[in-house]
Amino acid sequence: MLDHAAIARRIPHAGSMCLLQEIPVWDADTIQARATSHREADHPLRSAGGLGIAAGIEYAAQAMAVHGSLLSDGLPRAGRLASARAVQCHVRWLDREPAALDITARRISGDDAGMVYDFEIRAAGKLLMNGRASVALVPTGTP
Repeated sequence: MLDHAAIARRIPHAGSMCLLQEIPVWDADTIQARATSHREADHPLRSAGGLGIAAGIEYAAQAMAVHGSLLSDGLPRAGRLASARAVQCHVRWLDREPAALDITARRISGDDAGMVYDFEIRAAGKLLMNGRASVALVPTGTP
């Protein structure tokens, strides 16, 4: 299991922008993450109305980034979210969910250029969001 500090060492997100609390399980194809930051009043992605469901894509992207780091033995490799497709939002607000967010990302394909994941976000078993995301890896030595 990875805790918040271990997660923060593996992704470029710092401070309150590191959204994941823990990684209880992962293997070569799948990562499961848990987060409670969606309930924070000072959440960095929160608007005046609250934390919209679209922020779930960032939670999934951070889980994918941690997974990529774990697969590369912790060596950081910059990546950029290239696309989010077939995203289905089943609620409007993340911050209205009292339970922890459970984020699952399953790697569909991947190589040195990038990775594709299916993802879903649940709270207390309730499906909040699901979709597919592509991550483009930045070539080594590129700023």
